[in-house]
Amino acid sequence: MSFKNILVATDFSNEAYNALFYATQMFKSKPCTFHLIHMYDDLAADPKSKNVLFVGKKELTRLHKSSQDNLTKTAHRIVLDTDNKLHQFNLISCKGSITTRISETINDLQIDLLIMGNKGKTGAKELFMGSNTIRIANTITQCPILAIPKEIAYKPIDEIAFITDYKKGCNKKTIAPLLFIANLAAAAIRVLHISEEEIMSSSQVSNKKLLKTCLKTTDYSFDAIWNYADKANVIKNFLKDREIKMFAMAYYRRNFFERLVHEPVVMDLSIYANTPFLILPVKD
Repeated sequence: MSFKNILVATDFSNEAYNALFYATQMFKSKPCTFHLIHMYDDLAADPKSKNVLFVGKKELTRLHKSSQDNLTKTAHRIVLDTDNKLHQFNLISCKGSITTRISETINDLQIDLLIMGNKGKTGAKELFMGSNTIRIANTITQCPILAIPKEIAYKPIDEIAFITDYKKGCNKKTIAPLLFIANLAAAAIRVLHISEEEIMSSSQVSNKKLLKTCLKTTDYSFDAIWNYADKANVIKNFLKDREIKMFAMAYYRRNFFERLVHEPVVMDLSIYANTPFLILPVKD
């Protein structure tokens, strides 16, 4: 596979620009098009308005123009900051909900990767991933999502953690984006299995073997942690101890990752605010 079309969602915040800059550094050596998308909504038009449901045509025209102007400024800034002839920038300004518009754009433009700036606000869930990112991860299954924590500087990626329960997501189709990024960065893949049962089932054993086969041309290692008290804490320590530059998980409904995001976590999750997170949709 190859990442030729990369969609970057922006709200013109520092976090969003940082995510775009990070992506341009990550794909520095690859020719690709970055599609910058901004969604404006009728409801965001004027918070003082008594009836926000009926926004005048004039106000929508103003919102559209403001969106386009800010996209143009962002494109000029990234071109000046990166000066990379291999990269092209396409600007998309549209009205509507973030999940619907992103999903449509991924299909229309054959997007290979979605980049989002991650804004942690309050609570474990938001520290783990911004609420927008969670909403999109629940909806977008066509391509992987890379959530970039706010204002982290790009550092060459030497190791990527792949956190798995070996129940799904160990096949070549699912991990192809992970393999592509590891190959591009010449990074090793560190597989971390956090076991929820003491003995692996036969399907988990065969999924581990399948994963090993998929990784055969890559530098990799396997780690397993049993009888843990707190999954989030285990991941945090693994990322910190190994100074991991990116971590990945396969995502499907009712899986380990979804439970992890929704379980109440009463510990410091700030480590997640420092590590880019690659979300891989499961492809059977």
